[in-house]
Amino acid sequence: MPPSELRDVSDLVAAIPDQADLTRLTGLRTGKSTFYTQYRGATERLQRTVSSLGLIAEALVRTSEGPERLICSVVEAARVHLEARWTVFALADGEFVDAGPRRLVLGPDGTPFLVGDVEGPPLPEDVLDRLDRIRRSEVDAEVVATAGSVCVPLALDGRHVGALAAWTQRPLDATDVSVVSILASQTAVALHNSAVLEHVRRTAVDLECRNAELVATQRELGAAQRNRVLDEERHRMARELHDSVTQAVLSAGMQIEVCRSDIPDDERRDRLDVAKDLTRRAVDQLRSAIYALEHAADDKKSALPDMLARLGVVHMPGDLEVTVEVTGTPVELPGDLDHALLRVAGEALFNTAVHADATHARVQLGYEHDRVRLAVDDDGSGEPGALRSMLAVSSRRDIGGLHRGLANMAGRVADVGGEFRVRRSRLGGVRVVATIPIGAGPLVPEAVGDES
Repeated sequence: MPPSELRDVSDLVAAIPDQADLTRLTGLRTGKSTFYTQYRGATERLQRTVSSLGLIAEALVRTSEGPERLICSVVEAARVHLEARWTVFALADGEFVDAGPRRLVLGPDGTPFLVGDVEGPPLPEDVLDRLDRIRRSEVDAEVVATAGSVCVPLALDGRHVGALAAWTQRPLDATDVSVVSILASQTAVALHNSAVLEHVRRTAVDLECRNAELVATQRELGAAQRNRVLDEERHRMARELHDSVTQAVLSAGMQIEVCRSDIPDDERRDRLDVAKDLTRRAVDQLRSAIYALEHAADDKKSALPDMLARLGVVHMPGDLEVTVEVTGTPVELPGDLDHALLRVAGEALFNTAVHADATHARVQLGYEHDRVRLAVDDDGSGEPGALRSMLAVSSRRDIGGLHRGLANMAGRVADVGGEFRVRRSRLGGVRVVATIPIGAGPLVPEAVGDES
């Protein structure tokens, strides 16, 4: 052979890859055709492993759907990967007490067998024995794999919470054991996460129910408080009627009785005019109280503006017009504030109806950022200066029950941290103002002069 041809053969031999390069390229020890079976087996295992990992991932994302869906998906993934005749999942007694099913067996065709305390369908003895051992936490700490079966414990925080077992007719290799071990360890974590999620959901539902009960209770308490205010208002009206209307009627009767005697005509006419005025005043007072005395205590109004409108009707004699104005956004106030504002409004309207000789009264309720302001104006004959002096005197000493309504109003407002003022109204009469804080901001004192 010529030297040039020998060099060509040497180049060809040098171009042939060595054994290490062939192994890296093909995954086989040699390129001989006799090893095709090995190549095909490796490919099948790889495809089966990838497919099983997909099933495992699909099973583990069932955490949010609850323990039952999670457990069923996990057992099915293990059965498919191992081509198992029997697949067993069980939890140890006392672990994941809210999870279910606690014991699940899949048969040769994937038929589920729920195993409980009642007598179930017949199962192989080795399956029943493995279920009982898992329930009693009598499983090995490590994976136990034999020629036809495998048992993998479910471990969480250093303790065994259950196990996953399978019986199969095909040989098991290290890849199968690794896949099932991964599935078991991730299942334990997923069960824990599912239990936590279920607990959070139940807690959220419970809190929602308790919150609804609390809101309903607050509404009932608010309604009861407002009804109590109306009851107190009716009792106050009854006392006022007894002390004022009765006296007026008796005085009118006395005047008429005098007129029946032999007196000059001029004096008789004067006494009849007095009796007429007394009876008119008594009728006005009766009309102002008739609404409150006739309506039952279970009348329900849920807002302070509505309650003020009712008080306006209660205190409306025939010749007194009462209007109610609301500004700002109404908010639910604590019961003590509602009570104080209603009592102040009721007392102010009653004084206007009985003592002020007014034809028009205006109730203004203003909701501000950190306070609520109540003002009652009238066009009557009252003198703010005289009332302020009387209020100052009544705050220092007892004045025999006179003008106690004014002192009571000021006291109620002071009890809830507010300010009470008596001023001249633009309507011409008296303006009573109660300012009560509902936020953290301090109150800015009002001037004591006339309404601006």
